[in-house]
Amino acid sequence: MSSKTGPLAGIRILEVGHMLAGPYATMMLADLGAEVTKIEPPGGDISRQVGDSYFASLNRGKRSVCLELGTDAGQRRLGELVAESHALLVNLKPSGIRKLGLTYDALRRHNEKIVCVALTGYGLDAADDPAFDYVIQAATGIAALTGEPDGPPTLPGYSSADNSTGLTAAIGLLAQIVSGRGGQVDVSLRDVMLSQLNYRASAYLNDGVEPRRHPHGAHSYYVPAQLFGTANGYLALFVTHDAFWRSFCAEAGIAGFPTMAERAAHREEVLAAVSAVLATDSAVGWEARLRPLGIPAAAVRTLPEALRDTPEVVIRAGEFDLVRSSIRVVGYEPEYGPPPTLGEHSAAEVQSS
Repeated sequence: MSSKTGPLAGIRILEVGHMLAGPYATMMLADLGAEVTKIEPPGGDISRQVGDSYFASLNRGKRSVCLELGTDAGQRRLGELVAESHALLVNLKPSGIRKLGLTYDALRRHNEKIVCVALTGYGLDAADDPAFDYVIQAATGIAALTGEPDGPPTLPGYSSADNSTGLTAAIGLLAQIVSGRGGQVDVSLRDVMLSQLNYRASAYLNDGVEPRRHPHGAHSYYVPAQLFGTANGYLALFVTHDAFWRSFCAEAGIAGFPTMAERAAHREEVLAAVSAVLATDSAVGWEARLRPLGIPAAAVRTLPEALRDTPEVVIRAGEFDLVRSSIRVVGYEPEYGPPPTLGEHSAAEVQSS
């Protein structure tokens, strides 16, 4: 469902995607007013098999057209769609992308200004090695960085690699459209996750500092910045500079270690003092005391608790309650359309061809 008032009104995007990363990228663009046409095989995006709510969370507001891209008829219709579109985003294996003719080199004959975005595991010129989210987290060091020091590697509780790569692909797509030139954009899960290790990678590459895990997810540089047990529940406290520390000390009734350098040098002493005082109140209690002081702190909540606390982020899209777009544009409210049924707009495509 495109919008006549959104920032991307009039932009037409084709998606040949499945599961998460690609569909998430184009859904973000649809929320901003782009017309997104999801090109699906007769069996549909395999995420439809996961469940209706899963599919809806990644495909609201799109159109669905069924095409057999491996046939001459499918390729002819693809060419017609490309001719009237601004971009095509595909997330398949590199061999599949090339086999189906979904690169700029293959499609430029239909539209010199078409932007083709390939979202793959390791790059369009790489092999077809499996590259699901968890595999990439393992391969890039994310899993090794996560968890308790003496525990096993740990994976985040959501698809961080897929979501991050989807957002990156959307940026690349828009950047190339803004340039006014067609071309190939190449985004991989591996490169995105290595990029997101920014300061960790820089510390190793430039200073030889190998990353290591700290207890309770503690930050490498800032102290105290981690999860703390309290009288009831866990509190995330993130003291990044000296002013926060002064305010915290005044409220907590402790003293010492006034500079960031001193706190880092005496990590264990600082953490012991903070742990002892935080044990005197609940996580929710500390949050209520610290937030008015401008100190970054939050009680650890479950997702249901977080959603109950922020009802404004929940929107209705057809028959589904979903989380709204994370991009808020002043004066614009997205039209959150329902996820399309398989091939819902195929008849309209036939009539227009």
